[in-house]
Amino acid sequence: MNNNSRPKFPKRAVITGGMPYGDKLLHFGHIGGVFIQADVFARFLRDRIGEENVIFVSGTDCYGSPIVVKYQKLQEEGTLKGSIEDFVLANHLNQKQILENFQISLSFFGASGLGIAKDIHKAVSDEVFKTLYDNQKLLKLSTLQFYDEEKKSFLNGRQVTGRCPINNCQSEVGYADECGLGHQYNPSDLINPISTLSGQKPVLKEITNWYFDLESYTEELIKWVSEKEQKAEMRDYIVREFREFLKPPIIHFKKDDVPLLDSFKKELGNYTLEQDENKNNARLIFKTLKEREAACLVLFANNIKYRTGKTLVPFRLTGNIDWGVEVPIYENLDKLTFWVWPESLWAPISFTKAYLKTINKEADYPKWWSDHDSGLYQFIGEDNIYFYGPAEVAMFKAATKMKLNLPTLIANKHVLYFDKKASSSGTLKPPMAHELLEHYTVDQLRCHFLGFNLGSSNAAFKPKVYNPNPTHEGDPVVKEGSLLTNVFNRAIRTLFYSLQKYNNSLVPQIAVEAEILEAAEKTILSYELMMSRFEFHNVMNLLDSYIREINKMLSARLQTEDENVRNQVLVNGIHMIKTAMILLHPIAPSGCEMLREYFKVSKEVWDWQNIFKPLNNFYADKAHTFVFLEPRIDFFKKHESQLQ
Repeated sequence: MNNNSRPKFPKRAVITGGMPYGDKLLHFGHIGGVFIQADVFARFLRDRIGEENVIFVSGTDCYGSPIVVKYQKLQEEGTLKGSIEDFVLANHLNQKQILENFQISLSFFGASGLGIAKDIHKAVSDEVFKTLYDNQKLLKLSTLQFYDEEKKSFLNGRQVTGRCPINNCQSEVGYADECGLGHQYNPSDLINPISTLSGQKPVLKEITNWYFDLESYTEELIKWVSEKEQKAEMRDYIVREFREFLKPPIIHFKKDDVPLLDSFKKELGNYTLEQDENKNNARLIFKTLKEREAACLVLFANNIKYRTGKTLVPFRLTGNIDWGVEVPIYENLDKLTFWVWPESLWAPISFTKAYLKTINKEADYPKWWSDHDSGLYQFIGEDNIYFYGPAEVAMFKAATKMKLNLPTLIANKHVLYFDKKASSSGTLKPPMAHELLEHYTVDQLRCHFLGFNLGSSNAAFKPKVYNPNPTHEGDPVVKEGSLLTNVFNRAIRTLFYSLQKYNNSLVPQIAVEAEILEAAEKTILSYELMMSRFEFHNVMNLLDSYIREINKMLSARLQTEDENVRNQVLVNGIHMIKTAMILLHPIAPSGCEMLREYFKVSKEVWDWQNIFKPLNNFYADKAHTFVFLEPRIDFFKKHESQLQ
């Protein structure tokens, strides 16, 4: 074994899961698209670098216009009583319970506007703002904001819907200044805006807010993402998506309109014109966003239809929604609250501090977020790459005084529902997360979602119990889980029953054969590398092959009357099952813990410092016996609805 070729892990690690909004329960995409992968990696790191060296945090995103809109709607319908805090608290508690039901092993699941995390989050928000202001990284800009004249109210975020103005955007909906895929644009560019409060077209009024000067970090971000790419620390598609936002400011328009530019060419300023040879497309490329915005006004005045391209724009930090974290008053700008997206980016800092406070280790915070030997891993959905990528990385770089570690991003593609993006307004209603547990076990669901290759492509979730046109074929959701409920259970039972029948449960005291040790070591090292690359689907394929080999070996070689041969097979089988148990521990923790207890060994067996050692290194004495396994005992269980 060459230790120099093995992947390196940090001394300590903070892992974050995406923050669900406080206006809803968790749907299957929250669990299957982010939380299970984050949990498996957190559990793996606890085994790999030590439980005390891992903090796994997430929490309810309490603030923002989506929550206000939902709360007001339910109030108007008469289906909800109480304050908006009561509404968010109820959803937070439900989210927390659902995560626990799926065995998501968070160190701390907080809420940005509730409980112990609330005041800490306000203090962290103030610190971030002050640091950026002192470092002269903030812009005070007067821009146009949507205003509903009928409701006499400024509109924020999802209080406005329309169509995204970004060229070739595939989002189903655009909001006030961002679309469903995270593209940023000026409110004045939103196509066909409609107020969700009145259903009327809103007007635009000037208002002043604080922005982070994101554009000025273009070169630093290009360098940072190139380093990540060279070190293979982020998935290829994340690098591609990240780079999309680092393009220069571009205006797209029809090639047929190119001759019209001659009459006002000088008004457009400095630009480069590009035309597609075989397409009816043309582009104006500018060096700065300011130059592009000025050119947009010229094109609009001359009736040239255009769309803008992705680029870095000033990142809005504040708004005027009442339900939010108050912004410190600087330069007479008062009555502002933080826009929900930026404050959610530093919320994991707040949750880490809140967790450390609960265990009386507040002074240890710098070890986790500032020390060079601590890592930050953030599991997100692909729609959020802009925020956790360019916006967060640049802000963390700019907040020099806070010395924040930069993240490793693990962005997953979409988990579709029967080949379509899940939508509660569609004809086929997607199930909520808790409803899945009425038909499947946690292990079955965890294994199934891990089997998706979300690192490179969307995957379809097709539970047979919800299929409107079911076939006679099996349920795809239980396919990966059957490796545990059928194959691994059978191998474990074969081992235990044979020990009980021939050895009175006493484990033979002989050495594991070299070829078995070598095969286990090879599997362990492959697994470790796959985990370091977040290739969870490959992990499932690897374990499938290894566990089937265990079952095959035991079934074939235990059929012998030769006691010496049989004892060797049993010892080999123990080592193989012990290896599979450790590798499965992050994926199916309950069954693996049960198996450890039946082996009668301590929790030290999970420690990767000992992973290559045979199980007899953990026996209390040489005359070691396992717990007697009664008939029909399963370590990994099927759902009761499947027991027919």
